[in-house]
Amino acid sequence: MTDLRPPPTSLLDTYRGAEFQPLYVTTVHVSGGETHHARASGCVRSDDGALDIVLRLPNEMGGQGGGTNPEQLFAAGYGACFHGALNLLAARHQIPIKDCSVHVTVAFGRDPVDGRHSITADLVVKLPGHDRTTAERLVRETERICPYAKMARQGIDSTIRVET
Repeated sequence: MTDLRPPPTSLLDTYRGAEFQPLYVTTVHVSGGETHHARASGCVRSDDGALDIVLRLPNEMGGQGGGTNPEQLFAAGYGACFHGALNLLAARHQIPIKDCSVHVTVAFGRDPVDGRHSITADLVVKLPGHDRTTAERLVRETERICPYAKMARQGIDSTIRVET
């Protein structure tokens, strides 16, 4: 028996501060591996060592496969965050959602707007045992509070700086 517990529903309480208030911060280091190109042979390590994976360019993009890729990592993060937010909302509303799942499909491709690259994400939420109205209401509310859904809809604050 483990002592794992879901986070408290108090995470859903509305924040009224004037500035962004970090609740958790993490850092990952990405390096290029043997090809000096992270997408083709990179390594990703988190500052706490919990994440330590090899990146590989997928076969579909001309790579050798055999590792994970940024699209899989994004899909995993988006799905986990949405699933977590959904469960917190259900707990707050006292709606049991046993065996719910979130399936995320991320596509990397050409952007017709600027000719560069872009990604798309499609989520399918399965809520067995619930009527469509309840399920859709819960999912729509989750869309409004899930940080990944918010990021996909609105973008995020991001900075990029160079160190030499």
